[in-house]
Amino acid sequence: MEAGRAGLAGDARFRFARRLITRPAMAGAEDHDSCDEAAFRTAEAQGELALSWRAHGLSYGIPATELSGIAMGAVVIVNISRRAIAAAEELAERVVVLNITAPVPVLAQRLAARGRESEAEIAARLAREAPLTAERAEVVTIMNDRSVAEAAEELVTVLRGLGRSPV
Repeated sequence: MEAGRAGLAGDARFRFARRLITRPAMAGAEDHDSCDEAAFRTAEAQGELALSWRAHGLSYGIPATELSGIAMGAVVIVNISRRAIAAAEELAERVVVLNITAPVPVLAQRLAARGRESEAEIAARLAREAPLTAERAEVVTIMNDRSVAEAAEELVTVLRGLGRSPV
């Protein structure tokens, strides 16, 4: 995602939504807004989150303000759970799911390199079946089993194509 953001820097057609996560900021990890579980539940209850879900023992949300670019015709890129796709389909006329994935051994290696989860937690995460289901969203799969630069180039190409299409 960060490589895609860098590749589209300065192009006003694209906005990358910032997530709210009940995890403290960590060096080398996603730049996000942090809060505790109570504040997260309050934001949900007050309607401040356009999308929210729970995964990996954390709460994740997309503040409604992060989606304001959709009304102005921008392509808003949002990193969400597969379980949040149905809710995302209700938020915009056109929704494109970029399914960025890799073979299990590659995912295991990358998760271990992040150092945020134990070996058992990684195994449980990889064993979990999380089917990608979309009712009306277009699904584009990017196989991220190569260098970050190569996968980022494909991501940027796909996103630029969306920027040329009616949103």
